[in-house]
Amino acid sequence: MVKLKIGDTPRRVEDIRFLTGAGCYVDDMQLDDMAHAVVLRSPHAHADIRSIDTAAAIGGSGVVSILTGKDLAGHDIGPLHPYEQVNIYSNEPFCFPTQFPLAKDRVRYVGEPIALVIAETLEQALDAAEQIDVRYSPLPAKTRIQDALNGGDASDICLNWSVGDQQETDTAFQSAAHITQLAFRNHRVVTNPMEPRGGIGEYDIGTGRYKLHISAQSIHMARDRVAQTLGVEATMLRLIAPDVGGGFGVKNFMYPEMVLLCWAARVAGRPVKWINTRSDGFVSDHQARDNDAQAELALDAYGNFLALRVRSIGNLGAYLTGSMARIFTEQFVKLPGGPYRIPAIRVDVSAVYTNTVPTGVTRGPGFGEFANIMERLVDAAAREMGRDSTELRKQNLVSINEMPFMNAIGAIMDSGDFASNVEVAMKRARNGFEFRQSASEAKGKIRGIGIGYHIKATFGAPDENIKLSFEIDDTVTFTTGTQAIGQGHETSFRQIISDLLGIPAENIHYRAGDTDLIRNGGGHGSSRATFMAGTAIHMASERIQAKGKRIAAMMLEAAETDILFQDGAFSIAGTDRSVGLMAVAAKARAEGDLLDTLQNFTREHHTFPNGCHVAEVEIDPETGLVTLSRYTAVDDYGTMINPFLVAGQVHGAIAQGVGQALMEHGAYHADSGQLLTGSFMDYCMPRADDLPAFDLSFQGIPCTTNPLGVKGSGEAGAIAGFPAVANAILDALNSYNISCLDGPATSETIWRLLNKRQVSLP
Repeated sequence: MVKLKIGDTPRRVEDIRFLTGAGCYVDDMQLDDMAHAVVLRSPHAHADIRSIDTAAAIGGSGVVSILTGKDLAGHDIGPLHPYEQVNIYSNEPFCFPTQFPLAKDRVRYVGEPIALVIAETLEQALDAAEQIDVRYSPLPAKTRIQDALNGGDASDICLNWSVGDQQETDTAFQSAAHITQLAFRNHRVVTNPMEPRGGIGEYDIGTGRYKLHISAQSIHMARDRVAQTLGVEATMLRLIAPDVGGGFGVKNFMYPEMVLLCWAARVAGRPVKWINTRSDGFVSDHQARDNDAQAELALDAYGNFLALRVRSIGNLGAYLTGSMARIFTEQFVKLPGGPYRIPAIRVDVSAVYTNTVPTGVTRGPGFGEFANIMERLVDAAAREMGRDSTELRKQNLVSINEMPFMNAIGAIMDSGDFASNVEVAMKRARNGFEFRQSASEAKGKIRGIGIGYHIKATFGAPDENIKLSFEIDDTVTFTTGTQAIGQGHETSFRQIISDLLGIPAENIHYRAGDTDLIRNGGGHGSSRATFMAGTAIHMASERIQAKGKRIAAMMLEAAETDILFQDGAFSIAGTDRSVGLMAVAAKARAEGDLLDTLQNFTREHHTFPNGCHVAEVEIDPETGLVTLSRYTAVDDYGTMINPFLVAGQVHGAIAQGVGQALMEHGAYHADSGQLLTGSFMDYCMPRADDLPAFDLSFQGIPCTTNPLGVKGSGEAGAIAGFPAVANAILDALNSYNISCLDGPATSETIWRLLNKRQVSLP
């Protein structure tokens, strides 16, 4: 019987299930009389649909039904809905194109669903899909941000939004002794979790209620939006997420297939399964990043930052999805100056539509884009002013003595020692660097080192619900609205409960991923789960202890004020008389007054995880090959529930940040709108041998805005990795007078830069 404490490092309890093949993912599920579905997708980026002929397909062997856009109205299927009312974030009218689960008259990106084939087997559904005859009238496609801006069509602009004092910022720039200007292209990436998206729809004709088994991150939000599209109350739809094989943001929002599966189950009168293929995932899963920016940093003669100006334009793809209106506005500009003391900031943001796969979120949305801007600006300013970039950073970082600190946008950072993180990280990273640099030169190679400082605010859904239930067998069931997708929640939440209530970890059962278990939940995203659900657990434990003291006082025949709670037992102060928590729970159950507690937590403040990451690269000038040779990180995640799990999160996020910096790129043909990197043959992702052993250390300063002191650790490397690697490359290339780099830094890109050849990203 092991009682765990916050800060312990037990191994993940869920791993035994996964490593022995006992996990249950959507594709593992086989329901009675289950049919299979295939989505027919558009091969054109922009075209009018002239006709869809399903006659040959519907007569195919095993075909149950075929649904197209013309069937939507007859079944009361409406359009898809974003998660926020976007007009509250826009300073002027916005454009919000209507997206239906199946395209009706026009397709707007390669991969847009146009028909759903339901058959007895997957093979029969695939055969039938090939028999559908769709006639198109192709239209010109716009794939790049500039295409949308210059096209003259107002409907291509989703929103224009700004924040910050324009006059104050302009005045600061007028007084500046030095201004650094850079242009940025934060290229598009395709997020690839190990498990593809998929689901199984069910429909109960007797009750009219839907059930959807789905691989998703935020099932309560998805439930509400899917129900809205189906035209039913949210209570008429139950979403269940079994084991989920990764998400990284791509499974956070609603997708057309969620609606299609429910609709298909109703039409077929039986369960219907659909599992996305990896190829279809490349053209149907929400992609991410894709942002252009112009930025300026104003400094005085002593190197003090005076002001920051940013003009940022984001590519939404063909439709507005999920929370992207908020992410492109409020979240993008929460911390534009990162951890630095910048008195005046002005940010102007636009978001445009193109004929590409809709963009959503991936690790560190918004914060990754602005970290790249700010960290690149600092390094460029240091080079231009003849300053050491580390010292320039330390001079302008918000100090620990200034906490809590309100930035020029109004965000209040509660805690952190940014300068110490930089100092410790650089001391570790630079140890022996000159020797390694000389060794590289002896081999005809060049070596550089670069910093990427990350800081983010934990966004995501603003509230969370949990329930603690005391069972008759002396166990506790923990139910939450935020389900795990690989982070280790079953382990970390057990630790929190075991510590706060003194319950052996093996007696705590975890339940999540079912909208019928708990009425609302925020799901997973923006490193919010431990902060939000953990705080709710803390609040619930306080209520349980308070109620338990009243019952224990009666059981021990003592005054309630004399009752203490410690290590799972209530005792009378100054005596050895005590009663265990489970005995108190049994007494409460017998009296009809359960200790079971349903707890909601609504945040009033964000947390601000932060840290300094340092990359070291070696470049072969003959081939342009960039090798990441060392990577150092010093991070502040506040109180760490389980440092072992935190390290795992940091490792994975660094891999994603490095992947974007060096190889990952969702590239489109400028004219046809075809995705040029539509498979792992063309879309390169980092492998283990692309990465060095990471040197990680933690300097946690507890967050002051939640009782656990946690900050969230899921996105650090994805935010800091890109600028750290980019700055390291530019440091190595400094002797070649190269100061501009648009990622990914592939061998071809670097070779062209070194040989003064034009570099153009598709």
